Parts: sequence; structure tokens; C-alpha cells
Amino acid sequence: MTFKTNARLAGVMFLIYTATSVAQGVLLGPAIGGANVAAKLASISQHVTSMRLVVVLSMVTILDALFLAVALYAITREEERDLALLALCCRLTEGVINIFPTLAWTGLLWLGTEIRTPAAEATTAAAIGGLLLKVPRWSTSVSATCFGVGSTLFSYLFLQARSIPAPLAWLGIFSSILVVVGAPLEFVGFIKARWFLWMPILPFELALAFWLLTKAAPNQAIQRTAPRSDV
Repeated sequence: MTFKTNARLAGVMFLIYTATSVAQGVLLGPAIGGANVAAKLASISQHVTSMRLVVVLSMVTILDALFLAVALYAITREEERDLALLALCCRLTEGVINIFPTLAWTGLLWLGTEIRTPAAEATTAAAIGGLLLKVPRWSTSVSATCFGVGSTLFSYLFLQARSIPAPLAWLGIFSSILVVVGAPLEFVGFIKARWFLWMPILPFELALAFWLLTKAAPNQAIQRTAPRSDV
């Protein structure tokens, strides 16, 4: 595919990834509300459609990450192939890790709708449910670290290539490093700053998406070094 086609694909995937993640959050709020695991499972049984949509959207995020990784690699590899490959691997790993929340939401939907057990077995179901409720948060912290490293590298390559405005590239580097540092600290309990970590990256990705869709051009380094064709 051409540079412009890959740029547009990346722009579209940025927007879809953001939309699916936000939609998941909106649907999950009411669906898993409750003071304890039993109450959350009861809530899930009353929000079956919402939870099914969450599972579908979670599956979409897997593809979002994979398509985005390949598209970003395609438009940055000529600047520094090794770094672009490392960034590709990080974003692909992010997509693979997104499988685990998908399985966790599916398991919770099953527990909330299919399990009708005596009190003794209900205790076991609650224990399993408690574990499944933690899996998405744990996996998100791990995938966020991979995302942050990949996003930092891609932003650096954009800066080097001058294929996007420098202030936008610097915003990408800063906001991505914030995630790289903050996500592991949050994972092990040193900080509690989930929204703080993601607020700077959101405007960067939205701005980058619209830039790639409307104004993206091949990087300047490629234009300067491209061989001339003698007529």
C-alpha cells in the first residue's frame, strides 16, 4: 500500500480504537456496578446486552491494535527500520494482551447469566468472579506499558522524519513516556492515577488521527534521499 493509504488507515484505526475504548467504559459502568462481587454478578445478569457489546468491543480492540501497529510501521520504517520494528512488536504485544480482558468479560457474562448454584457453590462462583474482575485491570496495565513504549518510538520516528508537526510529535513523546513510567507504578500499587496517565495521550492521538487522515505526506528524509530517475 502507498504511504497515504497507510496513513489514512492509521488515522481511522486511532479513531476506532478511541471510540471502542470509550464505549466499553460507558457500558461497563452500569453493568458491573455493585458493592461486592455477588452484587456485580447480579448486575451483569441484568445488563446482558451491555456485557455482550463489551465483549464484542473488546474483540475489536484486539484488531484495532494489530491494524494500527502495521499501519504505523509502514509509514515510519524508512526513517529507522530497527526502531520501527521494535515499536511494531510493542503495539502487536499490546493487541495480543487485549485478548485477556475479552476472555475475562466473557467469563463474567457466563457467571452472571448461567450459574445458578447453591450457597456453597455460589461462594466459589464469587471467588472466580472476583479474579475475573481483576484480570482486565491487570492486563490493561501491562498492555499500557507496551503501548507506551511503542507510542514513544513511533512519535520519535515521526519527529525525526518531520512527517507531522514537531509540537505534536513532542506531545506524543511526552505523553507516551508518562504512560511508560506510570503504568508499571500503578500496576504494583505505588500510585493511583489511571485518568491522569491517559489524559495527555488522548488529545495527541486524536490530533494525530486527523493529521494522518487529511495532511499526511511522505517523510522528508525519504524525499531528500530518493534516487533521481534520469530521463
